Amino acid sequence: MIVIPTFRYNVDEMKSYHLGEFEEIVILTIGILNNEAYSVSIKDEIESRLPRTVSMGALHTALRRLEDKGYLRSYAGEPTQERAGRPKRYFEITAMGKKAMQYAKATRDGLWGAIPMTVWQSNLEGI
Repeated sequence: MIVIPTFRYNVDEMKSYHLGEFEEIVILTIGILNNEAYSVSIKDEIESRLPRTVSMGALHTALRRLEDKGYLRSYAGEPTQERAGRPKRYFEITAMGKKAMQYAKATRDGLWGAIPMTVWQSNLEGI
């Protein structure tokens, strides 16, 4: 007998920690980059890891939204000559952002774990 784990989510928690797909990609990438997460490095890292193109407009919108939700904090780096004296804006994940990431992972893991083994045993040839 195969025991299939069940996963139930708390609707209030889901609303509190909801991340859209692109937001999740952005926040994960900021985690990967750690102390080097600024808009251009985030864009470049996403494009190097995933088969997708990221527009700066979409990225800035997601970064702003994640900051508004309290998942990210930004701060200005040192001004650089290559940027005409303007500082880079760096991003870091807040404690609430880490909680949202953990919730997203637990949600996905629970859903993946609920897929019956028979689904994986079917023939995937030709796909």
